[in-house]
Amino acid sequence: MHGKVSMSKLMRAIGLMSGTSLDGIDVAYVETDGEDRLTRGPAATFLYDDAMRRLLTSAIAAARTLKSREERPEILARAEHALTERHAAVVAEFMAREAIEPASVDVIGFHGQTVLHRPDVGLTVQLGLGDLLANVTRCPVVYDMRAADVAAGGQGAPLVPAYHRALIARLPARPVAIVNIGGVANITWIGRDGALIAFDTGPGNALIDDWMLQEAGEPRDEDGATAEKGRVDEDVVRFLLSHSYFNLPSPKSLDRNAFMTDLLDKFSIADGAATLTAFTAQSIAKAREHMPEEPELWIVAGGGRLNRTIMRMLAERVEHAVVPAEAVGLDGDSLEAEAWAYLAVRSVRGLPITFPGTTGAPRPLSGGLRADPTTHFVH
Repeated sequence: MHGKVSMSKLMRAIGLMSGTSLDGIDVAYVETDGEDRLTRGPAATFLYDDAMRRLLTSAIAAARTLKSREERPEILARAEHALTERHAAVVAEFMAREAIEPASVDVIGFHGQTVLHRPDVGLTVQLGLGDLLANVTRCPVVYDMRAADVAAGGQGAPLVPAYHRALIARLPARPVAIVNIGGVANITWIGRDGALIAFDTGPGNALIDDWMLQEAGEPRDEDGATAEKGRVDEDVVRFLLSHSYFNLPSPKSLDRNAFMTDLLDKFSIADGAATLTAFTAQSIAKAREHMPEEPELWIVAGGGRLNRTIMRMLAERVEHAVVPAEAVGLDGDSLEAEAWAYLAVRSVRGLPITFPGTTGAPRPLSGGLRADPTTHFVH
């Protein structure tokens, strides 16, 4: 990596990311000082079974009525415990597979599962029991990394821009946009001088996944094949883009359930998928309205980069090249898990993880709660 060389020692970190698309858990190992020095290690994805996916879907639905971060109605409490247990099992399997000793891991960055994100009312809720995960894995855990930013008046998302900037330091193109298309899509714009602008652009895979599950019993539109066969209803796309969110200045963030799709009720499966895919692509392209300068390169990470129809539609709507993360030597599946490992190290070191240009925080802020394994723990 270019830039100044930190004298801080490298820390070994594991990042755990469970995204809004409810597919499973991404795990990644990095060694970093939380600044410029970074070595990316192994990564893996562990899919949820149908029972876990149903439980989390129910928890997200139940969370809509939450009034405080601490509330855990029965379904949410059950989901939180099951989710943490699953993460602990995934960590054990990953460390065994990669021959990583628990004692060698300095910190685990634990995203948890976002079930409600309403920064407009100062509320963000990520399920995940940091103490339980620390005790089962026998590793220190940093979790709940969005809360401090939201409490200070920030959006609490996106948190990955600091990692994006470290990742692309070697690339010559500037400005660069890195788009992560998970359940919700977010973007990081990195300027010629390293300036950061970041925000949620709108829906990612969530609406398409929900449509496919509801209409076809499939968890996703594999490769965008269904959308490719459908007809886009441009009137519906224009209506969806009239949502007040798109006129808000950045930085801004979005809840997975912000958009209603009742207008698609009489659509065929293919036409509905095509229209929602076009909505996703157009909302990402619309993000240019918040950028000082057009990106010279669009790098796409997350599951959405595997949807050829999203990638084609996005490329048709912007001026410069749109490429998957792998085209520039990155891993589009593990990037967010890597980021959570990197952010955990920054949290441990008291370095900022959110900034005025990325979340609207009043100043650069660190964040996250730390949980250490207790001396005597029986699981």
